[in-house]
Amino acid sequence: MSDARDGRRNARVLATCQGLFTAAISIDLTLTAITGHQLAPDKALATLPFALITVAGAVVTWFASLLMQCIGRRAGFALGAACGTLGGLISVFAVFHENFWVFCAGTSLVGAFQAFAQYYRLAAADAVSAEDKGRAVSTVLAGGVIAAIVGPALAAWSRDLFPVALFAGAYLMIALLGAISVLLLVLMYRDADGPNAAPAADGHLPPRPLREIARTPVFVAALANSVVGSVSMMFIMTAAPLAAVGCNHSISEGANIMQWHLFGMFAPSLFAGALIKKIGLSRVLTLGMVLNVLASLVAMSSTSLPAFFAALLFLGVGWNFMFVGGTTLLAQSHRPSERGRVQGAGELLRNVFTAFATLAAGPALDYFGWEALNAAMLPVVLLAGFMTWTWVRAIRLSPAFS
Repeated sequence: MSDARDGRRNARVLATCQGLFTAAISIDLTLTAITGHQLAPDKALATLPFALITVAGAVVTWFASLLMQCIGRRAGFALGAACGTLGGLISVFAVFHENFWVFCAGTSLVGAFQAFAQYYRLAAADAVSAEDKGRAVSTVLAGGVIAAIVGPALAAWSRDLFPVALFAGAYLMIALLGAISVLLLVLMYRDADGPNAAPAADGHLPPRPLREIARTPVFVAALANSVVGSVSMMFIMTAAPLAAVGCNHSISEGANIMQWHLFGMFAPSLFAGALIKKIGLSRVLTLGMVLNVLASLVAMSSTSLPAFFAALLFLGVGWNFMFVGGTTLLAQSHRPSERGRVQGAGELLRNVFTAFATLAAGPALDYFGWEALNAAMLPVVLLAGFMTWTWVRAIRLSPAFS
């Protein structure tokens, strides 16, 4: 009973930390490209500081997972949040002293914060029983609902905090949000695999080679949903504001489209876990893929403002279902002794493919257009559907299936 209470408490702590992280990264999303343009010695480098968040996150991802396997999740998460605090402070210093390369160092540390924070949802899933994993994952992601709205508002409020250094106040907010996360994690979070945790049924089994795990249907389905869901979401989301403006919609309308999309991304987390329990994980994954396909079809059918709103809303909800479901599968795909390598490999692949999708979205939009971008995602989502069907079929053929 105490283990169950600890699991629920950890999920609430991690949901709060997820909200703090989302608010911090939303500030960077809102202002870093503008700040980079302001500080860059060559304006062609203006987007480098923001790109370094993604690059540093991808580089640190694997090592973060292995480190937490050794020192525990609480210490690792606190270290990651401390990187966010230091990154925010360095960014403040860089803005005050108008130093572009120091600013790049600051955003790189925020990327390290991102690498650790992406394991919040997996830590929540690891701390509960198999039937509660989906609910734990969705609880953590629900922490981003309010933060996705509060973050940009906080950026707008704090950017003029120091009149002599525009935007320095916003980066001070990033440092403050990271520091609050450190305190919460140190004071309230408890490692689920500590001495009092109940051992898993397969906890005594030796770790398998990663190549063997990678061939299991459950790992393939987990990767298919988390990677494809994130790639399709980032590829279309990154291009959407540019496409909206290119279709003669205003910049403010483009911003409203993105806010609606963010709502679609995080709001379903309030009920996704319960939905998994009610109708089953495979059906939720299928619903997520159907919504992704529907998003592409709507975007291909019209460039009107309502079509943009509908397509981006469907895309956000579809991502949420695929991401929550994929995370739930990933948490079920490994033994306790394999956790660091398996989760690290899954998150590394997701980050690498997502980074490529983000970088490719702009050039692809310029060369091929909005309709072609959406059409390109259809076979990718169908591939994820086939991989998921393989996992479902393997379960039904298993002697344990009933």
